[in-house]
Amino acid sequence: MSGLHLRGVVLPEGGDPQDVWVVNGRIRTKPVPGATTVSSGGYLVPGLVDAHCHVGLGAKGAVDLPEAVDQVLADRRTGTLLIRDCGSPLDTRPLQERLDLPRIIRAGRHLARPKRYIKYLGVEIEDPADLPSAVAEQVAAGDGWVKLVGDWIDRETGDLAPLWTEDVLTEAIKVAHENKARVTAHVFGEEALPALLNAGIDCIEHGTGLTDATIEQMARNRTALVPTLINIENFPAIAAGADKYPTYQGHMRDLYARNTATIAKAVEAGVPVFAGTDAGGGIEHGRIVDEVKALHGVGLSTTQALGAASWAAREWLGFPSLTEGAAADIVVYDADPRADLDALRHPKLVMLRGRIHA
Repeated sequence: MSGLHLRGVVLPEGGDPQDVWVVNGRIRTKPVPGATTVSSGGYLVPGLVDAHCHVGLGAKGAVDLPEAVDQVLADRRTGTLLIRDCGSPLDTRPLQERLDLPRIIRAGRHLARPKRYIKYLGVEIEDPADLPSAVAEQVAAGDGWVKLVGDWIDRETGDLAPLWTEDVLTEAIKVAHENKARVTAHVFGEEALPALLNAGIDCIEHGTGLTDATIEQMARNRTALVPTLINIENFPAIAAGADKYPTYQGHMRDLYARNTATIAKAVEAGVPVFAGTDAGGGIEHGRIVDEVKALHGVGLSTTQALGAASWAAREWLGFPSLTEGAAADIVVYDADPRADLDALRHPKLVMLRGRIHA
């Protein structure tokens, strides 16, 4: 039986160097006779995860499949081997068939109200009562996740406002859960969060408007948070272009000013936090290391920040790490990324499904 052999410190366990073998794209923890050594020394990390990404989305809407391939190849070069795609106007199922591309967990398309989200990006629902049926459609179109737009600017009130009432959300999330899917929501402000959390949502994206009460509720219910910190850096520019809506403008600036403290409180409270770049549109693909470093900056230890983009995120999404029989999705580094997160910028070897990529 032929195979590949790697030796190094295996994270998250750490400790002394260990031997790992790969046969038919799977991890083996017992010796494989005749295996070829492809890496000796360094640190073996379960493939990185971008838990909030938009494959197939560009600055002007949907891109074509070749450009979407370029996007995920940029992610792969950084060691990102698993992507939770949080909504895309492009059907990216053909990319899932390619063994050389990162694994993609698709959430279908965003569910929003007319004129209450980015044009052409999501499915616009005229009657809010139709949200449960729309959720059922996106469950069928995705891979176990549904993405709601929880709030967006309401041009009549001139500020962020919820798109859905709690009763509609409760029914919609119930439909998803009955069909073994989880639900997440884009939320910037404070007002939409209580209804989403009371309805049993599984994850919050961004979360800039979290309060002490909603943080406590998320921690109690183990509701995940993907804060997309490098994307929140766009808030000042968004506010600068919103002179027509001064209340919204001020609100966005306030959310930005206190975001570091807000997310730090969530971390301290024990809310499960995962790394997501929000790549697609305004954020370039391949920036997962920037997000990991930003998470460290709001209170996660280097090990926790790395785990939020590796083993912890993989477990949350239902993918094992470097254990017997798991898929051989491995990134090798010469230096210990727990000691210096910048080591993540220099992968020595990227292995996806047991295949080595430069």
